[in-house]
Amino acid sequence: MTTDAMRFLVARGDLHQTRWAPDPDAPAARPLAEGEARLQIEQFALTANNITYAAFGEAMKYWQFFPTAEAGFGCIPVWGFATVTESRCDGVEPGQRVYGYLPMGTHLVVQPGRAGPRGFTDAAPHRTDLAAAYNRYETCATDPLYRAEHEGLQALLRPLFTTSFLLDDFLASNGDFGASRLLLSSASSKTAFGTAFCIQRRSQGPKLVGLTSQGNRDFVRSLGCYDEVLAYDDIVTLDPAVPSVYVDFAGSAPLRRSVHEHLAATLAYSCAVGGSHWEQLRGARELPGPAPQLFFAPAQAQLRAAPPPQGWGGRGLESRIADAWLAFIAALTQAEPPWLTVRQSRGADAVEQAYRALLAGGSDPRDGLMLAPQPA
Repeated sequence: MTTDAMRFLVARGDLHQTRWAPDPDAPAARPLAEGEARLQIEQFALTANNITYAAFGEAMKYWQFFPTAEAGFGCIPVWGFATVTESRCDGVEPGQRVYGYLPMGTHLVVQPGRAGPRGFTDAAPHRTDLAAAYNRYETCATDPLYRAEHEGLQALLRPLFTTSFLLDDFLASNGDFGASRLLLSSASSKTAFGTAFCIQRRSQGPKLVGLTSQGNRDFVRSLGCYDEVLAYDDIVTLDPAVPSVYVDFAGSAPLRRSVHEHLAATLAYSCAVGGSHWEQLRGARELPGPAPQLFFAPAQAQLRAAPPPQGWGGRGLESRIADAWLAFIAALTQAEPPWLTVRQSRGADAVEQAYRALLAGGSDPRDGLMLAPQPA
């Protein structure tokens, strides 16, 4: 299978079913209309976060970003880099390189709005009612967070770290719901240890307990982001008298039930963020303690981007995220051994193999996958 002009699709009802389909935005598939521009996708990151997009595809409207004509199938959004190859839109020029939300494919046609030196927003009608944070494309040449040497880290971690930052802000602004201990499941995941990093930067924060698989305990401990690291089977050793918040990055219903049952009387808040154990997302009903609440990062971003005094304003939010991001990247790149090694692969087989490994939970937490859809 070649991917000169193809998209990778998955069955919405069974994420194990996949297929390649002709890319509807390829030059041979459609000419540009006035006000449109065509991007050629160069490379994108693939992480457990993308499995979460698929798992919550219906509930959170992730399938709507890149519609497909294939009945019952969807295109998973990814973060990556693309170059403008054609443009019939003022302010968007061929050769312009951008970072943003892309389909797992080779091309994307956008309808740029609010185009300027920093980039543009895709104002296509099917995206206008979707979360604005996912519709922005940043021009690499003017993006204050872009560093050529950290390109892989940006695609892999920037969207995850933004979620981490906003989650920490949400918890802090709610006084951690009165808890003195935070439990983070799937502690080896990039969003989880990014959140732990942000919480650690507070002058006074709660105790951080990372919950992970037996096989990932050493890796999680090596990060230095958690005060304590426990295997999932050891949850019963936690003192049930300590007021706690559970931040669920795993999406595992049995794990969630175990936490709720053990800490029922003192569990102050239960927050669902992701779904690395995507196949177990459902089935956690009638739990003791507080009902789990889904954290949606764009909602917190919108709250904080509001003008003062309600929020920080758009520039204020951007500045705070930038400061935290640069500190995170400095810690990550200076760590020994490295927290993350960028692995690059190219072509259809590489994309499909990487997706299936993530779906099965078999990827190394120290690896970050950057994929180029087109063959060399």
